[in-house]
This record gives sequence, C-alpha cells and structure tokens, in this order.
Amino acid sequence: MFKKILIANRGEIAMRVIRTCKEMGIKSVAVYSTADAESLHVRFADEAVCIGPAPSSESYLKMSNIIAAAEITNADAIHPGYGFLSENAKFSKICEEHEIKFIGASAEMIDRMGDKASAKSTMIEAGVPCVPGSEGIIPDFKTCIKVAKETGYPVMLKASAGGGGKGMRAVWKEEDLQNAWESARQESKAAFGNDDMYMEKLIEEPRHIEIQIVGDSNGRACHLSERDCSVQRRHQKLTEETPSPFMTDELREKMGEAAVKASEYIKYEGAGTVEFLVDKHRNFYFMEMNTRIQVEHPITEQVVDYDLIREQILVAAGVPISGKNYIPQLHSIECRINAEDPYKDFRPSPGKITNLHLPGGHGVRIDTHVYSGYTIPPNYDSMIAKLITTAQTREEAINKMKRALDEFVVEGIKTTVPFHRQLMDHPDYVSGNYTTKFMEDFEMKEPED
Repeated sequence: MFKKILIANRGEIAMRVIRTCKEMGIKSVAVYSTADAESLHVRFADEAVCIGPAPSSESYLKMSNIIAAAEITNADAIHPGYGFLSENAKFSKICEEHEIKFIGASAEMIDRMGDKASAKSTMIEAGVPCVPGSEGIIPDFKTCIKVAKETGYPVMLKASAGGGGKGMRAVWKEEDLQNAWESARQESKAAFGNDDMYMEKLIEEPRHIEIQIVGDSNGRACHLSERDCSVQRRHQKLTEETPSPFMTDELREKMGEAAVKASEYIKYEGAGTVEFLVDKHRNFYFMEMNTRIQVEHPITEQVVDYDLIREQILVAAGVPISGKNYIPQLHSIECRINAEDPYKDFRPSPGKITNLHLPGGHGVRIDTHVYSGYTIPPNYDSMIAKLITTAQTREEAINKMKRALDEFVVEGIKTTVPFHRQLMDHPDYVSGNYTTKFMEDFEMKEPED
C-alpha cells in the first residue's frame, strides 16, 4: 500500500481524497496556488506545497511543479481528482517515468478513450451500442455532407477533442450544415487547439445516464449502477440522482452489461464512468468514457455504501475487485452549489463568504472546502459545495433536499441555492419527466420581497 499520496487538485475533491487517505492510514500532501493558501485542503493535509501563482496554467496544470512537489515530499502516488490533469495522458506517463503511481488511467487508456472519435470506434469493436454517424474524424466538408445524408437529419457535429459543450452544433437541415461546420471547427480550434470533427445522429428527447464502473489490473470490471445527469445548462451538469426515475430493471441490466463489456474490452483499470444517451424509447447509445472520478460520485457511494476513492487507491495498489455488480438500495440526489447568480444568467460571483451555515441531519451530506470568512478566488471553477440527500424513496430524498436547501445560508456572495430550491418544486422534475433540454424552458421566479 502507498505510504504517501499527493493530491494534484484543489477544493472539495482534494478534501475528499484527504479524508479517505486519513481513514486508510496514508499520509497526504496538498498542493496549492497562492490564491488557495487559505483553503481547507491545505490545512487538513499532512503536508502542503505551494506550486505557483493563481492561474491554473502556472500551478495546477504545471506538471513539472507537481512532480517536483511529489519528489521533495517523497510521495509514492498522485491522485489527480477530476478536471485539471486527471485525464492528461502526458501527465500519467510522466508519473510512470518518475516511478510515482498515477491513481487513474494509464496514458494509453486516456489516449484511447479521451479522443471521442477513437473511443467510439473502440466501443463499436467491443459490441457496445453507439449513436449512428461518422466512422472517426470527418476529413473535409464534402465528406461531412455525405455523412449527414447517410445518417439522416437532425445531426450533431462534435469536436473530437471537445468537452463542456464546446465545438458542438445541432443541424436540422442541409442548408445550415456549412455554417455549423465552420463555426464548430473555429470554436474547437480556439478551445482545444484541434479542429477535428465527427458527426452523430441527434437523439431527440435524450436523457444523459451514466454507469459507474471499477476495473482492476487483472482485466475484470464491475458496475455500481447508474446516475441520471440530464439536468444540465450549456452541457454542464447541475444536479444528478440515482437511481434514474427513467430506469427499468431490464434497462439497468442491459446498460450495466454494456458498461462492463466496454471496460473489460479495453482492460480498464481504476474508477471510470461510461456515459450514454438514452432516447424516449429507452434505446441507449455510448457517448463517452470518463477515465477519472466524477464530481457526482457521492450519490453512488450513498446508495450502495461504497467508498469510491478508497477503491481507486486499492485498485492502483494492485488489489483485485470483488467483481460484484451493485444495485441501488436507496435514493440519492446531488445539487451542485456554485458561486453564481441564478437570477442573472448564472453570472459568476466570487468574493468573501461573510457568513455560512451548512445544513445537517439524517441523510444529508456536504462535500465542501469553504467556510465563513473564506474568499472564493475568481480563477477556478465556481463550484463551492455539493449537497447530497439520501432517503428510502425519491419523494423523501426530494423533501429532504428542500429542507436542506432552506437551511443552507451563504452570505457575501450569490449562489445557486435558490435555483435548486425552485427546481425541487418544478412539476417536471418532481414527476421525473425531464430530459437534457429541461433547462431550455426553465425560468427563475424572482424572489418575493
């Protein structure tokens, strides 16, 4: 087992990893930028190393500084969390070269699954259902027209190196294809330095449902059931739940089998997520694989009583998995609390938290790194906490979430707490009748004086 793990991340996920390290008797090393000197992960780790100034390009993305921090503290493993370098093949390879265990996917695996066109062709080989569309990268616009005709409109153009909705364009008719092709490529080039595009059939009324998997070094994998991540804004998840209100026992079995098949086909090692689009007829299609821990992993932990970070560490240390598939025994919902103003188009709201009261009680979990007096820097993602409620039924979990949100007090900045409180009363959400298009028609009700 590892003696010391460096966490190459910040915020709540760094705190999350530190907690599991302490429970496993493993020393932890926090790294931080100058903007994060007062963050809780710096205070609670056994050691902390400043790795640079506020911009992430000069700190949390600076591979040489992170490796140097690991070497001077004698860390024998690095946990990358999510975001930043968690799916960076070069960083995974550098860790290997320095004989530091990267608690995540190998460079080869990240390369294979990180490029969406490559991942799709791999999944077709594995026999996993995929959305009809191009076979790999579209070389030119002439081919683009041909593929769109063969696939049938509407289609979705996607950046091969994409993420966060950048480089994506829905096209409903041929006359709009050229504009979409050009603008998507320009956006992708600007965001990722790569303008390679591929195309898929546009799935109407889709739900975004992902399956949590864990694979070991022996090539075996298991799944821990699904999470419904359909409530999104600009392709960014806002809330997630498990089990999905759209799920049936038969569909769960099929999707679980497909996710395990995908993982074992590529001999995936570690915790990962196989993401699917599910249409209104409950046909499901592979979308992508995330080769890291997900933001929303706590709801899976709550319903199957399973520490995913602990399992990541064990698998990285060579411990085999049990091979058992898990079915949710409870219902859990996560609301991402962001420092944003939902009444002003979710405008970021960094600044000092002057007063903070966190909810508690049975079935309420909060993963956070903030406290009263903490200043949220403007340099990073705006998420400041994850509020998770767990209960016997979905109705009870929603009622518990309403109560917890009512108790959640953050002063000095704006947060998305009011959005989530209104969401929990929305008839379509309450009935479980929502898709990835849900937020297009959602309107915040102004607060009463």
